[in-house]
Amino acid sequence: MKAGVIAVQGDVAEHAAAVRNAAAAHDESAEVVEVRDAGIVPDCDVLLMPGGESTTISRLIHREGIAPEIEAHAASGKPVLATCAGLIVCSTDAKDERVEPLGLVDVSVDRNAFGRQKDSFEAKVPVAGLDDPFHAVFIRAPAIDDVGAGVETLATVDGRPVAVRDGPVVATAFHPELTDDPRIHDLAFFPEREVVA
Repeated sequence: MKAGVIAVQGDVAEHAAAVRNAAAAHDESAEVVEVRDAGIVPDCDVLLMPGGESTTISRLIHREGIAPEIEAHAASGKPVLATCAGLIVCSTDAKDERVEPLGLVDVSVDRNAFGRQKDSFEAKVPVAGLDDPFHAVFIRAPAIDDVGAGVETLATVDGRPVAVRDGPVVATAFHPELTDDPRIHDLAFFPEREVVA
């Protein structure tokens, strides 16, 4: 499996490790490539859109010609995992004129909904499709305000959606790559596969 991590800014190394761990749980290997230029995404089987600064990520993927390739990847049904700022960039409404959203996930997003850096927190969050709660790390986390009709809510905190699935795209307000638990990456990329014991 060839996994592309959008590497213009954000948690690149952590996502690379997490997708390798998720693949290994299925007795597969993942070749991870960092995407900073156009021309790489079309060869990828799965994509990861990490957290970071949504305005910077948005500006750079459009400037480098990566944005239309990400849109084509998702339109073809190939999986995408978008986390934190990645959720904002992949939304249909980022509520910020500095972000040019990709429209991959039919949601509107409230940036920094859970507060600033000092308000970061961790919580055990039940996630649809997982047997046990996921230890979620929220850092300057967004929350989803409005969910489109075709979007499945996978997890909520205080009644607000923090993980959703829209077709081939799984998006979270938290940072699953900052834990040793690969289950969110597994949910995004191997949703119907049994873990190898």
